[in-house]
Amino acid sequence: MEQHQDPKNPNQALDSATQKKHASMLERLSNLQQTRLQQSLARKSDSVSGPSFESTQSFLTRFSNSKRSIESQLAGARLTSDPQRRSDLQQISTSIADLEKLVAENSYYLPSYEIRSALKSVSELKQTLDNLNSELLPKKKFSFRNKGTKKEPSNAPEEKEVGNADLQPKLVFSIPDTPGFRNKEGELLVKDFRGSDIGEFTISDLDSCEVRLSGCVRTIFIHRLKNCRVFAGPVSGSILIEEVEGCVFVLASHQIRIHYAKGSDFYLRVRSRPIIEDSNGVRFAPYCLCYQGIEEDLKDSGLDEETGNWANVDDFRWLRAVQSPNWSALPENERIGTVNISNLETRSEES
Repeated sequence: MEQHQDPKNPNQALDSATQKKHASMLERLSNLQQTRLQQSLARKSDSVSGPSFESTQSFLTRFSNSKRSIESQLAGARLTSDPQRRSDLQQISTSIADLEKLVAENSYYLPSYEIRSALKSVSELKQTLDNLNSELLPKKKFSFRNKGTKKEPSNAPEEKEVGNADLQPKLVFSIPDTPGFRNKEGELLVKDFRGSDIGEFTISDLDSCEVRLSGCVRTIFIHRLKNCRVFAGPVSGSILIEEVEGCVFVLASHQIRIHYAKGSDFYLRVRSRPIIEDSNGVRFAPYCLCYQGIEEDLKDSGLDEETGNWANVDDFRWLRAVQSPNWSALPENERIGTVNISNLETRSEES
């Protein structure tokens, strides 16, 4: 019996010690996992409360506050004196533009209904401002068109007022005072953002030009282009496009919004669904740009993976369940090949 019990007692003691060590190890692992979970939740909380407004509720709160502020400014515009009135209305215009930019920059995570609702509110604010401009401000002396030059002066302001009213609702964003290409015709315009600290870039009022942009930038504004070709490297934020006709765009961005485009082709890589509004005859295809170092630029901008969203276009002027007639996928046999913009010298300076 002694020979049977002597080895048993050490085994029992050994099993007990092993179980204690195992339980202690499990407890340490559990505590470690709990700590990591808490750190993860804290990071997510910081992200939501940060400047990117990565939640619908935080966006709606800020949008609502800004909207109420603009409405208050609009209501008080009639009470200001004439010298101050023009400055106040210009400030309101800037505030409305900032509000619409807020919608565009956060559209990639907002539900479609919230985007439509926000854009409708912005449109109503712009219309109210347009009415105030027509009612309170003297008619401007300049005109974009030469209509009515032979008419009596008393009739000329009315002619200009109609023209300006037609153009005013089209303004999706104010043209910012940023580096960019402006007022060019028939030129090759080249810019390399690598090594620069440019955050926003503007392409405005070009006719029959070709624009080639390499490197990363945060935002691109494109305004009033005709018969142009624009090839751009990755944009880490948003691209806002307005009033373009007969153009070709090769663009990569997290958000892309297109307003008043006609007969233009868009080759896109985009994280969220592209948005078009008041556009027709626009066609879409996948991104096809190449230059030395583009793979690294795409990765740094979070655009290294093809999402296929170039074919998932939201037309905010077409609310029916069937396909919008305003856009289509570009047939493969009509697409341009890969465009390589490496080793090109700048032929025009920024303005």
